[in-house]
Amino acid sequence: MMKENMMFEHEHPFSLIDLWSEQVQREAESEDDEEENDDVLIANQDFQCLCSRCGEDIKWYHRYYYSCCHCSDYFVHKFCAELPQRLEDVCEVGHALDLTQSASHLNWKGGWTQEDDWNCKICGRYHKSGDLWYRCDRCIFQFDVNCGTKMLQKNVIHHPSDKHPLICISKQLLAKCDACGKEHKGNFYHCSICLWSKMIHSDCAFLPQKLQIQHTTNDVFSHIHPLNLAYSFPVEDQISKNLPRCRVCRYGFSYRTNLWMYKCEKCRYYTHLVCATSRNEPFMSIFKSPGTGSKNYKDDEHPYLLHLPFPDPSYSILKHLFFKKKESSTLEISNKIYHKPQGIIHKHPLILEDITVPTSSRKKSISYHDPMKSIQLLCDGCVRPITSGPIYVCDSEGQCNFVLHEWCSQLPAKLNGHFAHQQHTLILHSKAPPREFFGVFSCDACKLPCNGFAYCCMDCNYFIIDVHCAFLPEEITHTSHPNHLLSRVYHGASDNCRICGRIDMNYFSCHTCNDFRLDAKCALFIPETTWNKCDKHPMKLSYFPIENHKSDYFCEVCERELNPEYPFYHCHDCMQSMHIACAPSILQYETYDIDEKGVYEFVNVKFGGRYENSKVHPHPLSFVQGIRDDGECHKCGYKLQFQMIFKCLTCEFAVDYDCCSETSE
Repeated sequence: MMKENMMFEHEHPFSLIDLWSEQVQREAESEDDEEENDDVLIANQDFQCLCSRCGEDIKWYHRYYYSCCHCSDYFVHKFCAELPQRLEDVCEVGHALDLTQSASHLNWKGGWTQEDDWNCKICGRYHKSGDLWYRCDRCIFQFDVNCGTKMLQKNVIHHPSDKHPLICISKQLLAKCDACGKEHKGNFYHCSICLWSKMIHSDCAFLPQKLQIQHTTNDVFSHIHPLNLAYSFPVEDQISKNLPRCRVCRYGFSYRTNLWMYKCEKCRYYTHLVCATSRNEPFMSIFKSPGTGSKNYKDDEHPYLLHLPFPDPSYSILKHLFFKKKESSTLEISNKIYHKPQGIIHKHPLILEDITVPTSSRKKSISYHDPMKSIQLLCDGCVRPITSGPIYVCDSEGQCNFVLHEWCSQLPAKLNGHFAHQQHTLILHSKAPPREFFGVFSCDACKLPCNGFAYCCMDCNYFIIDVHCAFLPEEITHTSHPNHLLSRVYHGASDNCRICGRIDMNYFSCHTCNDFRLDAKCALFIPETTWNKCDKHPMKLSYFPIENHKSDYFCEVCERELNPEYPFYHCHDCMQSMHIACAPSILQYETYDIDEKGVYEFVNVKFGGRYENSKVHPHPLSFVQGIRDDGECHKCGYKLQFQMIFKCLTCEFAVDYDCCSETSE
C-alpha cells in the first residue's frame, strides 16, 4: 500500500502488483499441473492496461505496476509512479522543470491562460489538458512523462533473458536486434550492467514467453501445445536433435546460439521468432511455409494432373495411365483366356485371370500381395505389388512365376521423342537386352537397378530406362509441397531433394518457391501409406516430427535411430516409426538399406529365379538380397549384406551380382 507525493494527482491509496507472481508459484508446482497452468500463464502474459500517467501500455514484461485500491480503471507503471518531482538542468538555459498537471499557466502578459491541448517538445506527441508534464514556465519548455522516463533512463523492464533490468534507450535507432537477428527501427532495450550488452528491439522484448502458434499466425500453422520462448539454441542441442528445421519456413536455425526462438517442451517443434508471430512490419512478416499459400495453378488448366504420392505401394504411374475398369461379367468371361499381350515376350502362354474368382482348372495357387501375411507378389513388368486383378499369369507346368498387371500389358511398343532421349525411338523390352546380366540393368534416368520391363534405344545400344521413368509426367503436385505445381527438370543443377537429401538427373522443381526440389524416384516410389507386419495398422507418411513425441525415433525394422526431420512412416495408434527405405525391405529378407536413402535401393528389383552355370557353381543359384548371415562373397571377399547376390541353397556358396556376372562370361 502506498499513498505518497508520487501519487499526488490521485486521492486513493495504491497497491503494488507483481505480474510474475503466478509464474513463480507455477514453477514451484509439480509437472503434473503443467498443462493446466499453461493457460493461466498465457492469459497473464496477455495482460494489458493503460498507465494513467504516461498513457502507455502496462505489459507483462514491466512486471510491477501500481493499482488503485478503490478505482477499477486507474493503473500506473512502477517507474512512472516513482518519477521525481523536479528535474534540474534539462532545458537549454538550465532551468529546473516541475512535474505538474497541464491545466493552466501564465501567458506572456502575466495572466493565466487555460490550455486545452499541448505538444511534447521532445517527441511532438499531442496531449490534452490534464495530462502530466514536466514544464518550465519561464522558457515555455515542456515534455510528457513518457519522454521524462526515457530521459532519466527509468523506462525499465524485467526480462527473463537477462538477470539485470533492461533499460530503454532514449533515442530511436536503426540497428540489428540481437534477439531475432533482423534489422529494426525504433526503441531498443539493453542492460547497462553487463559488459557485452545485447540490443533488443521493443517488438522482440515484449514477445510472450508462451504462446499458441495458431493464435498468432491466423491458424496457418498449428500445434496442440504452447510454445516456450527460448533465448538460445546451442549448436550441440541442434546436432542432438538432428539439426531441426523451423516448422513454418522449413529453414534451419543459425549457429549464432544467442538468437531467440520458440520451441515446444513436449514435442520436437521449433520455430524462428519471426515465423511464430504475425507482424505487419516488413521485417517481421511471416514466412509462408512451402506450398501453404494459395494455389499457383488452376485445376481446369491441368485436368490430368498427377497428384502424388500414390496412396499405397500397389499404385504406379502405369496404373494411373493405362488402367481401365472392367465390369464383373467381363472378368468372369475372361477368367481363362489365353492371350499374348502386344509387345510382351514370354516363353510360356499367359492367361488373363481374376484370382478372386475360384477355378478348379488353375494349375497352381496364387495369392495376392499381403505384407501382413508376409506374402509377396510383384509384377514382372513394373515390379509393383499386385493386390487386385485381373492379371496375366504364366500357364506353364514348371516353376515360372511370371505375373503381370493387366494395365502393364497396355504399354506402347514404341516411344518417340522421349524427353531423356529425343533423337531416337525407344523400344519396349519385357527383358533387358542380353548384355544386361540376368536381366538386371541400371536405369539411365533414375540410376536404380531394375529387372522389370524396359525401354531401350536400339540405335545407340546404350540408353535404357525402366517403364516408370519412361512415362515421367511434365508436372505433378505432391503433399510435401501442397498447392504448388512442380515441374519436371532433366539434367539440371539443383539443391538437395526435400525427402532424401540428394538429387539424381530427374527431379521436380517448384518455380514459385525456387527452393523446393523433389527427386523423381522419391515422388514415384514412396507411397502415402504402407503396411508392415510389425504393426497391425497402416503406417502413414509423415514429413515432420510427430506431436506428443519428444523422445528419439527408432525404426521398427532396422532398429536404428531415424531422423524425423526427413519423411518417415509412422503409426499414430501404436506410436511406431519406420524408415521409408525399410518399408519394402522387410518383405524381402527383413533387412534395410544401409545408406538410409529416401528410396529402397532395390524397389525396382524382383528377387527370385534360378541361375545355373557350372562355370560359377555346380549347384543352381537363387537370386536374392544378401543378409548378414550370408557372410562374404566367395570370389571378392566383400560383405554380401545389402547386395544383390546369387546364393546356393544346397551349400554355403554365395557371390555378389558383379562377381557372378564376370565369372559367367
